[in-house]
Amino acid sequence: MALIGYARVSTIEQKMEPQVDALKAAGCETVFEDVISGTKADRAGLNEALAFLRNGDTLVVWKLDRLGRSMKHLVETVTNLGDRGVGFKSLTEGVDTTTTGGTLVFHLFGALAQFERDLIVERTQAGLKAAAARGRKGGRKPVVTPKKLEQARAHIGEGLTVREAAARLKISKTSLYNALRG
Repeated sequence: MALIGYARVSTIEQKMEPQVDALKAAGCETVFEDVISGTKADRAGLNEALAFLRNGDTLVVWKLDRLGRSMKHLVETVTNLGDRGVGFKSLTEGVDTTTTGGTLVFHLFGALAQFERDLIVERTQAGLKAAAARGRKGGRKPVVTPKKLEQARAHIGEGLTVREAAARLKISKTSLYNALRG
């Protein structure tokens, strides 16, 4: 069982040393590093660390936000580690999935993340319903306006095909077909 560290800073102006020192002091044999924004999905150092980890190892970070782009990403990453038999430890927050209590705390984080996602969906649905009640419709504006539809019908009446009429109006033939049907 090895402790493997992962450290990340967002810019070259930030110092990596405090994280690396804390990880080494915690017993990490190897520390992988990234200098990249936490919002980036593809992080070379993290990818290397994840590939390096073996069953029984523990991934250690200085703080939770060093690993996950979001709470959802953090929960997914730690869940994937657990499925591989790899533990997770955050030094600052005291989360340690190799212990029963640490696993409980982490599952609470996961439940809170799911609750947050559900609230966002609920608020979005409520906003869409309220907008619809006021007569507002979401989505893109129609490409084929009533004026363009009238022009297209005139072109077709003059003997042009739907494809030719659409080309003259600079709209797709599919959009024009749909508008003509509707």
